[in-house]
Amino acid sequence: MTPVVRKTLVVQLQAGQTGDRFPVLAHLGYDAADPFALTAVFSHDGRVLAEWTLDREMVAAGLTRPVGVGDVRMRPESRGMWDELRIELLGDDRSDGERHRAVVFVWAAAVEAFLRETHEVVRPGEEEVCVEAFLAELTAEG
Repeated sequence: MTPVVRKTLVVQLQAGQTGDRFPVLAHLGYDAADPFALTAVFSHDGRVLAEWTLDREMVAAGLTRPVGVGDVRMRPESRGMWDELRIELLGDDRSDGERHRAVVFVWAAAVEAFLRETHEVVRPGEEEVCVEAFLAELTAEG
């Protein structure tokens, strides 16, 4: 059995351009079978809003400095008494030519605790991927 780490957090989703935030759940997951990746499923009132796969190393780096280009960008932010990880996610194109966009704020200490748990399963730098299984999966998908 492959070790798995799961944690559910209350995070803040920034709504539109107003800067208002509202709470949603973030269900974080880590599976040693895919040692470089984290999953984040965002939900509200029992409905899945979005699901993203994030790079574990990038999330760790985002706690200390701005990282990312393209669809995912992260950076640390301070809000008075606590530090947050700001995650900007860009999605599919909208009908007006813009892209769907979400900004999520996560308490940095909770992200650090989750990462520590994943590091207990697979230490950074010790990730391994079975190339044969990966290639078999790719060729099976066509």
